[in-house]
Amino acid sequence: QVQLVESGGGLVQAGGSLRLSCAASGSIGSINVMRWYRQAPGKQRELVAAITNIGTTTYADSVKGRFTISRDNAKNTVYLQMNRLKPEDTAVYYCNVFLPRSAVINYWGQGTQVTVSS
Repeated sequence: QVQLVESGGGLVQAGGSLRLSCAASGSIGSINVMRWYRQAPGKQRELVAAITNIGTTTYADSVKGRFTISRDNAKNTVYLQMNRLKPEDTAVYYCNVFLPRSAVINYWGQGTQVTVSS
């Protein structure tokens, strides 16, 4: 069983920065992908960024050049550094871990609110 605990959300003015963290407890194995999703009111959940166990990253076009995903494998923790935030970045941000070799392949965190004021 894997549990994900997110932290770092909050209220920030446009142009500001926030750093989200997500710590995974339990075994996530050596092959995995850690991802951040977000869901704004009335919209579908969307992938923001992902990082594989070997450090390969992908980003949504809307956050490229502003957000950086990173991970600390020793701590089973993934981070999302968000710079130059915009009001349209306002959403609940969810951490996800994808375990392709496990019986349960997807785990989710509880979500953390990010609000960007104009």
